[in-house]
Amino acid sequence: MKVGIYARVSTDGQTPENQVRELVGVGQRLNWTVVETFIDHGISGAKGRDQRPAFDRLLRGVTRRDFDLVAAWSVDRLSRSLIDLMQFLQEIRGRGVGLYLHQQGLDTTTPAGRAMLQMLGVFAEFERALIQERVRAGLARARSQGKRLGRPPMTDELAGRIRRTLAQGNGIHKTARLVGCGVGTVQKVKAALQN
Repeated sequence: MKVGIYARVSTDGQTPENQVRELVGVGQRLNWTVVETFIDHGISGAKGRDQRPAFDRLLRGVTRRDFDLVAAWSVDRLSRSLIDLMQFLQEIRGRGVGLYLHQQGLDTTTPAGRAMLQMLGVFAEFERALIQERVRAGLARARSQGKRLGRPPMTDELAGRIRRTLAQGNGIHKTARLVGCGVGTVQKVKAALQN
């Protein structure tokens, strides 16, 4: 059986090594031929296919029928959105490709496995909603304590340096690099100059 392994970690400080090692071990026990391993580093499962390059390559491989099975560590590695997860499952099923989820011991080549995957997707989306709610509550608490959130305000000194650098004929990106600030900050100063 030809298999594509997918692994994802949400932050750059995390490593997908454990996910890949376990899946390769399963593949050796089940005589899989691992065609390719796809890894997205530092990308949330809430992001869509267009923002997850390895996931996009995996799905292009599914379209080409490069593999018979997609193997992932857990359902939440694939997606934290039920809609996205169902689209993914529909896409792989439409191509005759199965799904193996290690943590859930799930194989979607069976009807019971497909039903279980849908239930797990609901819980993954619920977990994401809880995380978002905790973040919002933390931000509200910080605001109520008078803490300033977001980037610090632009100083007059920084705005002056940006204006001078732009006046020398430099573009937005070069100005941001020379001054040591974000492109958006330079764009704001430039827009204010044009108004």
